Amino acid sequence: MRGPGGWWRQKSTPAKFETYTRCSFHFFGVTEILGVGLPALGSLGPALGAGLLAAVSLHAAVCMLTVSRALDWTRGRRPQPVRLLWTLASLTAVIAVAALGIAERGPSGENVDATAGAVFGVVLVIGAGVMALGVRERRRVYAIVGGFALGAGAVSFPLGAPAPVALLTMGAVFLGGGFLAFTAVFSVWLLDAVYALDEARETRARLAVAEERLRFGRDLHDVMGRNLAVIALKSELAVQLARRGRPEAVEQMIEVQRIAQESQREVRAVVRGYREADLGVELAGAQGVLTAAGIACEVHGETGGLPAEVQSALGWVVRETTTNVLRHGDAGRCSVALRVLEGRAVLTVENDGARESDDESGGSGLVGLRERLQAVDGTLEAGFADAGVFRVVAEVPLTPVTTRTPQTSVPAQATVSEVTS
Repeated sequence: MRGPGGWWRQKSTPAKFETYTRCSFHFFGVTEILGVGLPALGSLGPALGAGLLAAVSLHAAVCMLTVSRALDWTRGRRPQPVRLLWTLASLTAVIAVAALGIAERGPSGENVDATAGAVFGVVLVIGAGVMALGVRERRRVYAIVGGFALGAGAVSFPLGAPAPVALLTMGAVFLGGGFLAFTAVFSVWLLDAVYALDEARETRARLAVAEERLRFGRDLHDVMGRNLAVIALKSELAVQLARRGRPEAVEQMIEVQRIAQESQREVRAVVRGYREADLGVELAGAQGVLTAAGIACEVHGETGGLPAEVQSALGWVVRETTTNVLRHGDAGRCSVALRVLEGRAVLTVENDGARESDDESGGSGLVGLRERLQAVDGTLEAGFADAGVFRVVAEVPLTPVTTRTPQTSVPAQATVSEVTS
């Protein structure tokens, strides 16, 4: 069973703010009844006072209804309450004229004049403010407030009010109605802003989930890309050896089994999120795999002394570039050079299997590598060095940096990574 405040706690923050806004404008109606309706009952006598109290109460009820319908309209839940707005305007005019008539032609007495004048002003001010909730254009809000102020002055002269009093009445209605109209417009704007912020927060949460899925997909691609290429290569080699009756086929299949088991372990590490690439292992693996594929591979440089985060970032560059050299399969030479220059580790990977028609910048692999390097303040450049030679240069500072979460950018058409050709 829910407690007394359970209905409130179950509301979202925008819904709570909307409820607060509705109650605030409904309170104007309660204030109208208590502030000018009930005093009229004591000042004007039972008959006339009861009639004016009933009119003020009816006006307050219509104002409350208009507030509810207008706020629903601003939230797109119902059409604009045009007829209700005209009804409120007509009722406001009738009650205001009646109150002014009582003040000028009714029973004599200061209490009668003060009470009728209060009803006249409050009804016009609250009516203008509530009607502003039901329109969007600024010029219409100005028209409502100005129209009520001019109407107050227009009816004052025929009923015998002095010119200064009429002008003062116009100014008071204009200022009071303008203040409530501004409050109404600002409240609607603030309510829309609260809903927009809540939608933005939900969108941000969905984007965070999408970014994490994209990161997981890239990591899985990086892990399985090269391993699957090696498995396919060695499986094809084992088939050829087996057809020739060579015993080396068994060794190749044992290597395939080892790589498959290693892939399983790495996939589990991806799921756990604790996997890092070792640069020394990746360099040795790249040389072995490319050589087995018939591609002359030269590796220069030492990994000793490099920080772990630097080795991990550059290890992913070696893994990705090796994967693409194997995938394209038309390279005859590949060189990998690691140097330390002015406090920065520079990794250069070149291969001669590039084609001029290849897209240098397309592919999610290049995007993923750049994001990994940005997390350690590194940079990545990829492009044609000479005719048919594709070069990838990655630079990472050796000084300790605070690892940042890379900003995920989703390419318009994510394809297989093409860091090298």
